[in-house]
This record gives sequence, C-alpha cells and structure tokens, in this order.
Amino acid sequence: MTAAARRLAPGQQWSLALIAVTAVWGWSFTAIHDVLARIAPSTFVAYRFALAALVLALFARMRGLTGKEALAGLGAGVFLGLGFALQTLGLTTTTPSNSGFITGMTVVFIPAAAFLVHRARPSPAHLLAIALAVVGLALLTLRGLRVSSGDLWTLGCAVAFSCHVLALGVVNRWGNILRITVVQLAVVAALSLLWAGAAGDPVVLAGDPRVWCALAVTATAGTAVAYLVQAKAQTVLPASRVALIFTAEPVFAAGFGYWLAGDRFTAQSVLGGVLVLAAMLLAEFGGRSPEPDHYAGPVG
Repeated sequence: MTAAARRLAPGQQWSLALIAVTAVWGWSFTAIHDVLARIAPSTFVAYRFALAALVLALFARMRGLTGKEALAGLGAGVFLGLGFALQTLGLTTTTPSNSGFITGMTVVFIPAAAFLVHRARPSPAHLLAIALAVVGLALLTLRGLRVSSGDLWTLGCAVAFSCHVLALGVVNRWGNILRITVVQLAVVAALSLLWAGAAGDPVVLAGDPRVWCALAVTATAGTAVAYLVQAKAQTVLPASRVALIFTAEPVFAAGFGYWLAGDRFTAQSVLGGVLVLAAMLLAEFGGRSPEPDHYAGPVG
C-alpha cells in the first residue's frame, strides 16, 4: 500500500477501489460491443459468471461453506441475475441511452429504501449529490423522451440492482465473503443458462478467439475481482455511497468509447460527466450518508 493510500480513511480507500471497478465495467462496454454480435448475451453472461466463479473457487475453502453462506450467495445472486436479464430484455425495445439512465436510478432507489427501512434522513449534501447525479446521468445518456415497454423492463432491472446492492450490505456479514461471492456468481451463471434455454440461444461457444479473449478479461477483472471488491467494500461503505459511485459507469464508458472506438463527445455529455463526478465527490466529502453506522465493521 502506498503512503498516499495509508493517509486515506478505510472508507475512502474502498471508494477508490470501487471507482476502479466502475472504470473496468465502463471499459467493458467497448470491449464486448462487437463480441455480442457473435454470441447471444445470455450465453456470454453464463460463461462469464461461470468462469469467474471457478476462478474465485480456486482460492476459497468451499468445503467450509455453511448453509447461511449459501443462502446469502443465493439471495444476492438472484437479484444480480434478474437485473442482467431484465436489462437485456429491456434493450430489445428501448435505446441504450434510456437503459443507461434508468439503470442509474439506483442512485435514487437505494437512499429511498434506506429511509423507509432505517428512517435515516440523508444530509442536505447527500440529497444534492443525488440530484446532481440524476441530472448528470440524464445529460450523459438521454437523447429523447420516448417511453417504451423496454423502459419498464429496465426499471425492473434498476430495482433488482438496487436490491442487490442493499442485500450485499446485509448478507456479507453472514460468513466468509469469498465463499458467498463464489455462490453469488455461480447462481448468476445458472440463471443465465436457464435464460439462454428459454430464449432458444445456443449454449456452445464458437471458436472465435475474440469471444474467448473478451470472456477471459471480463470474467476475471470485470467479474471475479470486481464483485469481490464490491462485496468487501460494502462491509465499510453504505449502499447509498456505492450507488453514487456506480453512476460513474457511463462516464467511463463514454471516455473509453472516445479513446478506443472513436466515439465523439458533445458539450451535453461532457457537462453530464462533470456533474456525475461532482456528485461522487460531494457524497464522499460533503456529509453523512443515509444508512446507519451498522453497515461498517469487522466481517468474518
């Protein structure tokens, strides 16, 4: 650990780690864009999460898996798998920009749920951060106000992802985080295989090296490492702060698209990205988060 990292509070260190995870997810949009023309999304997700679960299982003592850990992984995995399925279903009848904006509404749903459950009011700074993030996401992603049935499916995706983040803040305290994460990823893989079967998608991979390369990178850095970091971070960070950090995903996606794929920035998208980053900084340094302090603490 560097001297600069040691000067940061644990919460700030994990915030930086989650920002790195969000950057990897943003990069993956560009990395797999062309690959998904060669393989069904359901099949890609199934192999991605299965490979990630196998990678983490190599380092986990799975023989020590308890029933409570299995239940924790099952619950988190169901929410995560449902979110991926609903997001993909929504994209069949809505635009990627609408999908990105609606999915980003987790930044609103999570603090609202925390208030309903814990009766903890967010600080004025946190409310301002949420407002900045919503406006920033709208500027960054929306190119029209047409509403379709896909938007409703994507709204369900946002609810599922919100439940996933909230669930992790609780179930990761039920045992060994590594084993819980392995189960979670395996559940997503299994659900994706069921999804592929129901959709009639082929479940056998072609020999295209680009598909295998994308799978290897997204399964390791973008899934195994990323979801383990998220799980550990949520033993320290409240879910509402995690949601605000995740709003940077379309910012990173736009940046990598510009750098790697020749996408163009507009003044609107630049302003949106600046507002999202400002919201993250305000949430990090501007005041307390809505959830109570019991989210933080040692974990077994």
